[in-house]
Amino acid sequence: MSATRSSAPAYDLLAPLQPPTRYLFGPGPSMVHPRVYQALSKPIVGHLDPFFIQVMQDVQELLKRIFGTKDASILVISGTGSAGMEAAVSNFVEPGSKFAVFANGYFSDRLTEMAKRQGANVVRLEKPWGETYADAEISEFIRRERPSVVGYVHAETSTGALQPGRAICAAAHEVGALVIADCVTSLGGLAVDFDQTGIDIAYSCTQKGLSCPPGLSPLAISPRAMDWLRAKTTPSRSWYLDIKLIHDYSTVSHRYHHTAPISMFYALREALQVIAEEGVENRWDRHRRCHRFFVREIEAMGLRMHVPTEFRIPTLNTVVVPAGVDEPKVRKRLLDGPGIEIAGGFGPLAGKIFRIGVMGPLATEDNVQFFLKEFRKALSAEGYSI
Repeated sequence: MSATRSSAPAYDLLAPLQPPTRYLFGPGPSMVHPRVYQALSKPIVGHLDPFFIQVMQDVQELLKRIFGTKDASILVISGTGSAGMEAAVSNFVEPGSKFAVFANGYFSDRLTEMAKRQGANVVRLEKPWGETYADAEISEFIRRERPSVVGYVHAETSTGALQPGRAICAAAHEVGALVIADCVTSLGGLAVDFDQTGIDIAYSCTQKGLSCPPGLSPLAISPRAMDWLRAKTTPSRSWYLDIKLIHDYSTVSHRYHHTAPISMFYALREALQVIAEEGVENRWDRHRRCHRFFVREIEAMGLRMHVPTEFRIPTLNTVVVPAGVDEPKVRKRLLDGPGIEIAGGFGPLAGKIFRIGVMGPLATEDNVQFFLKEFRKALSAEGYSI
């Protein structure tokens, strides 16, 4: 008598994937346009297929307007914003070179750590988290240190502070230094002005101001920085993030370097097309209007902002937690109730601020009113009298 075989698998099957509905009012990821989800579902082709090469070229051309450049080389790194950061550092910061960092938040600290791992001599000008730098102190620091490369964060996600870059770039170029700008939270939501500011290397991500899923990191590289890179005789310490090789694959010969995430490029192309149809300047103006409305309503509730008016990021609002309110409990009420995600502070700002993103599809007055109504409820439930 033969044994019967069971057709049932020897393991438990998972339930069908059903993510909860969320309203992403945090610092990122942001909400994604339905057209971008549709683009993600398109059939993939090979990463050397002429169709995909054209998709990459479309993305590069669309990104130029958003970075604010006519002459920069545009690349898209297969990896999140931190991969873009590491690509910038590993290609342009050499062992033993001096790297000057304007340190006023978490992501300037990450820049510092990456540069140290490259063997650089890192010097830092320190400010409390949320403060920005005046032109005079910028010039004095750079002239004193005379670095090879300068790094700063344009829009600091951990604090909500916007650091203007023109004085940094001007002082750096005076001493012959290149400038790396972290534009992770600014690109797509406000002007980067790459050419006018004088930035040499800017990196960003897809999941904040561009309203696309995370997974790619756009880079803009000035002609000056590309000339420096071409003249460099030692290879990048990172093979995967070697900008020379990536530039050759994506722009010049299209020879194989790595298998690019095809569907993510489809998504980014569609997200950029959505922005182009709205108009870049119209998009920036929409975010500014929503930010001003948000701040007026927040202040009417008796709350205050962490950053002074002139240095606030329009897409990322940092609201001071009122005395006696348990910040994590407010966030939990928002998530468990209406499904709203916001973030708290961390590092020296842990428990002290709410980080509230108003970007992409959520940057409308109706959506802001919806958020504020639920925010009032959550604060009141935790004992705050409005």
